[in-house]
Amino acid sequence: MIMKSRLLRYSRRLLKGVALACCASLLVASKAPSLLEQVKTSGKLVVLSQNGPTTYYEDANGRYTGFEYGMLREFARELGVELEIRDVHDLSHLFSELGNPESGAHLAAAGLTVTSERREQVRFAPSYFEIRQQVIYRLGEQRPRSVADLEGKNIAVIAGSAHAEQLRKLSQRYENLSWEEISDVDAMELVEMVNEGQYHYAVVDSNAYAVHRGLYPNTHIAFNLTQFQPVSWAFPKGEDDTLYRAARNFMLRANTSGLVAELRELYFGHVSKMNVGGAKTFAQLTRDRLPKWREELQKTADKYGLDWELLAALSYQESHWNPRAKSPTGVRGLMMLTRATAREMGVNRLDPLESIDGGARYFLQVRDKIPARIREPDRTWMALAAYNVGYGHLEDARVLTQQMGGNPDRWADVRDHLPLLAKRQYYKNLKHGYARGWEPVTYVQNIRHYQALLTWTSRIEEQRLAAAAANDNGEALAEVPAAEAAASQSAL
Repeated sequence: MIMKSRLLRYSRRLLKGVALACCASLLVASKAPSLLEQVKTSGKLVVLSQNGPTTYYEDANGRYTGFEYGMLREFARELGVELEIRDVHDLSHLFSELGNPESGAHLAAAGLTVTSERREQVRFAPSYFEIRQQVIYRLGEQRPRSVADLEGKNIAVIAGSAHAEQLRKLSQRYENLSWEEISDVDAMELVEMVNEGQYHYAVVDSNAYAVHRGLYPNTHIAFNLTQFQPVSWAFPKGEDDTLYRAARNFMLRANTSGLVAELRELYFGHVSKMNVGGAKTFAQLTRDRLPKWREELQKTADKYGLDWELLAALSYQESHWNPRAKSPTGVRGLMMLTRATAREMGVNRLDPLESIDGGARYFLQVRDKIPARIREPDRTWMALAAYNVGYGHLEDARVLTQQMGGNPDRWADVRDHLPLLAKRQYYKNLKHGYARGWEPVTYVQNIRHYQALLTWTSRIEEQRLAAAAANDNGEALAEVPAAEAAASQSAL
């Protein structure tokens, strides 16, 4: 009887434990997955951004590229999901769309400056960049030197931007300060408006102006409206911060691992300190000389699997697209080939079409010598340096880079050591001796800058042609009912 009672009590405890375990499992099962879990389950990270040279854009092959894209791609790769970027044309709508759960957007990454007003709307991840807001004016006009000089002038800013927020703060002290917030434009378009005299001034981010400046040589920086400000990704506010915390940890690692520095070099390392005269010359010759050679440059680039903008930038750096160019050292023609190189390539260097073909093949020949383990774009940049200074001197610089603890397969490291080829304490122990090592550094930087400018002028031209075609098509469609009405009247 005692044994039976004990068995009964044990059975009851067992059933109670099973019931509790079932309840616990049901509670766990009913708990909603976190936002991070939802992203991983869906297999997609949805990001709001704005198309442009400092964020993301399509390259010549139709693939996305750009600084923000590079960062986002690595974050999505770390999460094991695909990246989906949604372009928000109007910056003023970006934050409201981010805060709308129905939009399905997980974060915004569009070179967003961290400001006090924006912190009230969103949660920012750690900063990965810093910019200054700059006032841009047109050369030939009176240069403003302080905020007081902006009063009574027409100033253009992007609607919903940090620039507009800054001007609102300043207007509390400067009563006559006024500005126009323009929707659906980017920094390039604002600078163009100032360049053409539509506005006295514009306020843009320093990195955006550095990229665009060569396209608009009649503009210049008047003064910095702010000190350096952090830039970062924005996340919706809410109780679930799992995705934000994942992004925060990623950003901290990206800053310390060298990923941010690598992407900055890749996408902004080409920005040169082109003076006003150089910018004006480039803009003028892009209009006056390039059209004559553009088709041949494109054909040759397609023939050898090159970007035509790279080939055009190389030829501009060499000769300013002048087929009769000649240097004191004897190199001649559109691609400035030596007599020996022209003979090796089997071309007449004074014939511009042959010069383009010979220059393209010589560049590829040099690039093929670069060790296969070196990845793009470092491979191309090193080939450009070798095109300028000679392959032997490039190899000397790589040897020196390795000896001094740098990475000989990384252009940024080799670039820093090339100028040392002009110092005896270094070149006396190298195979090929002295070289004007600072020249290939400037050479590559210029070509990268020219290529970026040509790429963007091509994109602008394509967009304008597409807009014009759409407008013409719309007008044609609008005319059809009128024509039909006229035909009906005639029938009557």
